[in-house]
Amino acid sequence: MSQYVVSSEGNLELEYVKIIQPFWQDKVQLGRFSGKDNVEIAYAYVIHPHAVGSIVISTGRIECFLKYKEVVYDVYQNGYSVFIHDHRGQGLSARMTDNLHMGYVASFTDYVTDFKEFIDLVVTPNSQSKPYMLCHSMGGAIGAQMILAYPQVFEKVAFSAPMFGIRPVLPNWLSKLLFKLHGAISTPSAYFFGQKDYDNQPFAGNDLTHSEVRYDIFRQEYQQSPNVQLGGVTGQWLIAAALSMDEIEQNAQKFPIPALVVQAGADQIVDNKRQRRVATKMANTKLMVINDAKHELLAEKDLYRKPSLFAVLDFFAVSSDRYTHVI
Repeated sequence: MSQYVVSSEGNLELEYVKIIQPFWQDKVQLGRFSGKDNVEIAYAYVIHPHAVGSIVISTGRIECFLKYKEVVYDVYQNGYSVFIHDHRGQGLSARMTDNLHMGYVASFTDYVTDFKEFIDLVVTPNSQSKPYMLCHSMGGAIGAQMILAYPQVFEKVAFSAPMFGIRPVLPNWLSKLLFKLHGAISTPSAYFFGQKDYDNQPFAGNDLTHSEVRYDIFRQEYQQSPNVQLGGVTGQWLIAAALSMDEIEQNAQKFPIPALVVQAGADQIVDNKRQRRVATKMANTKLMVINDAKHELLAEKDLYRKPSLFAVLDFFAVSSDRYTHVI
């Protein structure tokens, strides 16, 4: 029996309305600050009265902290203060394009600059010790770059299905050809070929999760707050992402702090082969594979979500000097 308390699918629909939503209204504090180039960044945090530590969450592409209400509640229930912000260009943070649905960033270093400002303005003044970081997907690439740039900020980092590579849809030669063609006929802030505005996809056939109740809650949050909706990516976002992922792999051997990489075995979003390759190069890193799980490990069925979250909480609870490299 686990020592941790986390929510379960069986009663989540009722618990979300009766417990998690009131928890957010009563205890979670919201705010905004000016990020790089005065782009407004939205954030949320909750202080545990008897905190065993602080956990900072770095979210994935299209995500908003409203999608993380259950995760924040669960982490708080296990004794942590929790901090989370919306990356520029998504969630409740400001956009940099006229079409608010476009996934755009000039460079992933802009995400990192915003992140460091969040740490300095909000996390550090409200934490008694060096925080831990929990990242998901694109948030993993941002988190890795953050740690490489500022190695003293975090004690440890746990990566959930990190975007160390994007799962290739087309052969490499064709992808490169499309990049060149897009660059020749479009502006960097234009949608890449095949990308479009936000689309409320039904649960059936989705590549994110096996959990229908968690998927429905996520979509309901986005329907109730249409200003957080985000569509596909621009050509510039893809260029920036490629540069970021290359930089992470090139510097993986210099990774300075203990890390846990939790891989979704049936991931159709990120490139698990490259993810494993990068994790293997990282010192003081443990790779854990959740067989058959889809990309959204923190919003998956209990069968996959609980071992993922328990592994993260175990990892943060173990003293750093007892941690060893395992792949």
